[in-house]
Amino acid sequence: MNYMDNIITLKGIGDKTAKLFYKLNIYTLHDLLYHFPRDYEVYDTPVNLAIAPLDVPVTLRLTVTGNFVWKKIRSLTIGSGFAQDDTGKVSIVFFNVPYMKNIIKAGETYLMRGKLKKENNHWKLEHPKIFSEEEYSQKTGTMQPCYSLTAGLTNNTVIKAIRQAISAICEEEYLPAELIEKYQLVSRSCAIRDMHFPSDYEHMLLARRRLVFDEFFTFIISLRKLKEYNEDAVSSYPMIETAETLRLIESLPYKLTDAQMRVYHEVTDDLTSGKCMNRLIQGDVGSGKTILAFLALLTAITNGYQSALMAPTEILATQHYEQLRMLTAKYKLPFKPVLLTGSVSTANKKKIYTEIEAGTYNVIIGTHALIQENVIYNDLALVVTDEQHRFGVMQREIFSKKGDKAHVLVMSATPIPRTLAIILYGDLNISVVDELPANRLPIKNCVVGTDYRKKAYGFIMSEVAKGHQVYIICPMVEESELSGGLENVIDYTDKLKATLPESVRISYLHGKMRPAEKNRIMTAFSDRDIDILVSTTVIEVGINVPNATVMMVENAERFGLAQLHQLRGRIGRGDAQSYCIFVSGTDNTKSMDRLKILNHSNDGFYIAQEDLKMRGPGDLFGIRQSGDMNFKLADIYYDSKLLQEISQSVDDVLKEDRELCTSKYSGLKVHLEQNAVNFIDFKSI
Repeated sequence: MNYMDNIITLKGIGDKTAKLFYKLNIYTLHDLLYHFPRDYEVYDTPVNLAIAPLDVPVTLRLTVTGNFVWKKIRSLTIGSGFAQDDTGKVSIVFFNVPYMKNIIKAGETYLMRGKLKKENNHWKLEHPKIFSEEEYSQKTGTMQPCYSLTAGLTNNTVIKAIRQAISAICEEEYLPAELIEKYQLVSRSCAIRDMHFPSDYEHMLLARRRLVFDEFFTFIISLRKLKEYNEDAVSSYPMIETAETLRLIESLPYKLTDAQMRVYHEVTDDLTSGKCMNRLIQGDVGSGKTILAFLALLTAITNGYQSALMAPTEILATQHYEQLRMLTAKYKLPFKPVLLTGSVSTANKKKIYTEIEAGTYNVIIGTHALIQENVIYNDLALVVTDEQHRFGVMQREIFSKKGDKAHVLVMSATPIPRTLAIILYGDLNISVVDELPANRLPIKNCVVGTDYRKKAYGFIMSEVAKGHQVYIICPMVEESELSGGLENVIDYTDKLKATLPESVRISYLHGKMRPAEKNRIMTAFSDRDIDILVSTTVIEVGINVPNATVMMVENAERFGLAQLHQLRGRIGRGDAQSYCIFVSGTDNTKSMDRLKILNHSNDGFYIAQEDLKMRGPGDLFGIRQSGDMNFKLADIYYDSKLLQEISQSVDDVLKEDRELCTSKYSGLKVHLEQNAVNFIDFKSI
């Protein structure tokens, strides 16, 4: 077997199971080996109720004291009853598992695992897993990997497949011996094995460190080579500052901040310099980056060229398109925009392709559809990518090459400290919008436990009664065998509908929905046809609903602070006071203290720095940033020290052998040619 073999070559994986893996973008053995656990579950010895910790997974040996009562509330099946041990009694609740009626019997004793809670001085265990004594004894004391799954694919199936792949493939070393010794790195084979199946926590940390090193090293050395390639490239699209752009600035109903004007001039200077612009606009949520992008687009088209804007989601792309159309109509601007996304019908796509190539449209807004092979531009001078951390460097490079040495402008609201941004965006000049518009009311924040939920619902109802709207964020899409008691969008929506009056219009949104359905839900929310939207983090990127005044985040301890700050940026966009409620699923002091950083500041850069200080070795999972730079394991905050060290090592390697042509670096060169395509095409530079 080799890396690029299809997973169907593994024993026990037929066409049906392979299709489930494909849904997770796992096609080859390489994809499978690099599908790392999202967490580990450590199975400890069962404990008594009297000494069991709260709000963390715990195993109890309990005897059911009577028959369970099963009720159907709308589409939700709820089973409830009681169980006890020698030290106390606990209420047990199951959701949407009707088959448990035939498993749970009065008088029988079971091993139940879940998060124990205390409400009104009574113990409660929601949706516990049930184990036999034999099943549990096999897991006791081990670190069991928990993988991201899809409906129909079990964790056990993934584990069996990965064990086969590990035994069949041997990882070759590519780093020179002195780097391995300098950083005390384990071998790649050892790292892959111990990342999936560590014998203990220390072995997992060593494995992770090696794999993070590989990710950062490959990324940074590729970026350095790209910078050499792009540096001082002469632009094919000379421009001048135009009167239409200045007139729009003067006509806007608000005054651009000093920071916005400074960045506008930096972008304009780039566009009119005769060299290719490669610039990042980094700014906090709500700082006004979008209008700066529109001004750059206007500069390009009033110089007679085409321009394009790429967003990571159809929802955000559609929002940019509608906003640009509104500006065009209101200020009689010369924009001729078109929207191009994956959900556009085949017939309409062909028509749009023809009109883009003919130059009928001068601004093309869309998703990854903009960089498909079929899209041929007429005279593409400027490409803009929004939420840059969601795209790989390779995607940005493909986009820029759609024009002949097109100018590149990228935007990110991810609050990356400048020391890290200089490394991560090493091929770009950086502009920072470090000032918020003066008319924005600061969001009021609170960090609470789950016992506050009833009071929070009352507050939410009062805001809905005022005509405002609400986001509720859950970390999971649906209940799974490994959800570990985390709130999920589908069950939460059902529970909310059962709790709140029928007059309250509640719907849900998540990333697994079809694009057309996601757009339908978001349009309904924007049009105020939905009062409460229960969602995953799919709404964190750029959704603009000024009427939304409340956000409640369940299991807030499971998110990175930078991501929570991004989510919070979806409210506070209108004139009314807005509120953010962070609900922690644990009363762990450290977790609560970390979340309280959000209480003290609405400044994303400050929050990111403070989060960095509080990270510890136990925080590897549950706080990883959402999609930052497309890394699989590396976290730019937690691993910031290693990132900076690797950046220096890359400089040293390239100083010694810029072309990597000596025998010492021959393995590294081959590795980059085979793997750097995840970031850029190393062979082409």
